[in-house]
Amino acid sequence: MHWGGPMSEMRQQADGQVAALLAAQAGVDTATGQAQALVSTRPGPPLWLLAEVTYRCPLHCVFCYNPTDFAAHEQELDTASWLRVLREGRELGAVQCGFSGGEPLLRDDLEDLIAEAHRLGYYTNLLTSGVGLTPERARTLKAAGLDHVQLSFQDSTREVNDFLSHTKTFALKHKVAELIKREGWPMVMNVVVHRLNIDHLDTIIALADELGAEYVELANSQYYSWALVNRDHLLPTRAQLAGAEATTAAWRARIEARVAQGGRPMRLFFVAPDYHDGQPKKCMNGWGNVFLTITPDGTALPCHTARMLPGLAFPNVATSSVREIWYESEGFNRYRGTGWMKDPCTTCPDRDKDLGGCRCQAYMLAGDPAAADPVCPKSAHHHVVQAAVAAAEAGEPPARPMIFRDRKNSLTLHSPPAHTAVTADR
Repeated sequence: MHWGGPMSEMRQQADGQVAALLAAQAGVDTATGQAQALVSTRPGPPLWLLAEVTYRCPLHCVFCYNPTDFAAHEQELDTASWLRVLREGRELGAVQCGFSGGEPLLRDDLEDLIAEAHRLGYYTNLLTSGVGLTPERARTLKAAGLDHVQLSFQDSTREVNDFLSHTKTFALKHKVAELIKREGWPMVMNVVVHRLNIDHLDTIIALADELGAEYVELANSQYYSWALVNRDHLLPTRAQLAGAEATTAAWRARIEARVAQGGRPMRLFFVAPDYHDGQPKKCMNGWGNVFLTITPDGTALPCHTARMLPGLAFPNVATSSVREIWYESEGFNRYRGTGWMKDPCTTCPDRDKDLGGCRCQAYMLAGDPAAADPVCPKSAHHHVVQAAVAAAEAGEPPARPMIFRDRKNSLTLHSPPAHTAVTADR
């Protein structure tokens, strides 16, 4: 599984609820729109709880957001632990719960987890490749109270879809889409957009329309984890991006005209890539501000990829309560607000707008999680991003073949370097 942008997880079907809570958190009276002084700098509750219940997955996508070292983190929380996490998260104030992976349907207890989340009052989302969603299981999940399904596609053609996932799942995804609609769930069709499929956007949107999707998320790949490993294969050109934006705009106009005639609506969300934007994005709407991710082994993170950051010991739900994690842990407090910043962020007029950008991207590209996000032109490391974009523009052949997400490659990427014997001169 992969979500494209840092905010792409925020499902639009709960915009009103989440927006109201965000406004309250920011000290805004939603009735009057008047800003009020905050009585404390203490963060509000996490609004989104992301339950990454497993890293196991039958797909091998080259852009997967799961950590490249997932093979070193194969332990999974048991059912009782997940049920406790759900209760503690809800008590803390979380309102949406996403079940993801890997492929969450590989958990035999998924129905039990969703039933408890529903009982607690969460709006529940299943983020799935579709593998494992049989008619029987769909009925069980519906009965458990599942509210929403996000189904991933890799492309509109069997050839590219199956190549990118390194599986033969295209036909299955069609059947699952029909099943989702038959059960009456709102459906988000998610497509990670990159160089290998961006020119197919017209037929991708047409496919979503044919399948009856309510929402289509065209999420330009953000270059973390496996997508960073394969960046030279995936980063599109500016011309490709401009064409994709024009195609999306044309489809929006077409849908708007259709709705005006009483036809079926379909909302398109185009998540822009920050490499080309030249504008850093507020990391997860602010570090430790909205999102709380629990990984399969119980490690709590402010975003999917934060475990990589050096010098931070992120807490685990096995030894800490969700409340302690959210309010007291160093991992969640380190990059909250702006107090951690250094130049050029400290003197930047946009510091409160973008909060310095992504901490993980700063570490990956600049070697320092407290540095300005290198996608920002003010960053001393902006040239790294410029070089990647220039290579894409020039059509330079990648230095190595694509590396698919699987256990073997995970172990290989993180194996210690081979020892080379050194013989002293005599």
